[in-house]
Amino acid sequence: MMKENKIRQMIDAGLPMLATRISSSWPTLTETAGSTGFYDYVEFLAEYSPFDQYDLENLARAAELHNMGSMIKVDFQNRGYVAQKALASGFQAVLFTDHHNPDQVRETLRLVRAETAGLDGMMGYTSRRWIGYRTSRSQMEFVRMSGKSVFAFMIEKKEAVDNIEEICAIPGVDILQFGPFDYSMSSGFELVEHQDEVKAAELKVIQAALKHGKRPRAEIQSPDQAEYYLKLGVKDFSLGSEMAIMLAFWRTQGEKLRAMLPGVPGKA
Repeated sequence: MMKENKIRQMIDAGLPMLATRISSSWPTLTETAGSTGFYDYVEFLAEYSPFDQYDLENLARAAELHNMGSMIKVDFQNRGYVAQKALASGFQAVLFTDHHNPDQVRETLRLVRAETAGLDGMMGYTSRRWIGYRTSRSQMEFVRMSGKSVFAFMIEKKEAVDNIEEICAIPGVDILQFGPFDYSMSSGFELVEHQDEVKAAELKVIQAALKHGKRPRAEIQSPDQAEYYLKLGVKDFSLGSEMAIMLAFWRTQGEKLRAMLPGVPGKA
């Protein structure tokens, strides 16, 4: 049976949170990140990675072994199905992608809320890992427990940025994160050619989130990048990602060693 939702507990306590992102479904990598003692939760990038439902359960278990929470980033098209299976497997949070407007956000929240009187949800009583694979939790306990799930949204489309105030006002939205690459693509331009405009859009999202009592999160590749966000009032960070970390090492260290080997063009 899964543990209490650590991410929700930290949000309720107003504590800062530090995460890191993984692409591999190998649970040992989650345990390795947890063994450092620095990360409050891991985010599995299911939007970009192959996986099955056994992987979801094992990733959630691996995070819990080191007192970490777990978040899954899902595709837009099948978001309801994957999010429900991930939550039932023990994931404590879901990061939703590619939403354009407030109505899509409201519909997504309906898909992952318990269906009960007084709550506009569509999720049934799910006998999976989070209730112990049997009816060991009462129906109202299930409603209470599922109500602690944390829901985050990427604000990465121009239309979503334009509607950020209304999105931030929707009950059930916990965390918001700006996505510069999709924002640039949906705007019809290259990020490198419009960096000031993209930065202004990010600032708009952060300020709106804070205004409405939501948690803005920033993805950074090094602690040096955190100072800008800290001054704005951001206290949730995702530091690095598995693929970026590996690629940076392979590029920089591989280039250095390759240049030292005999027979390389341009070398003695």
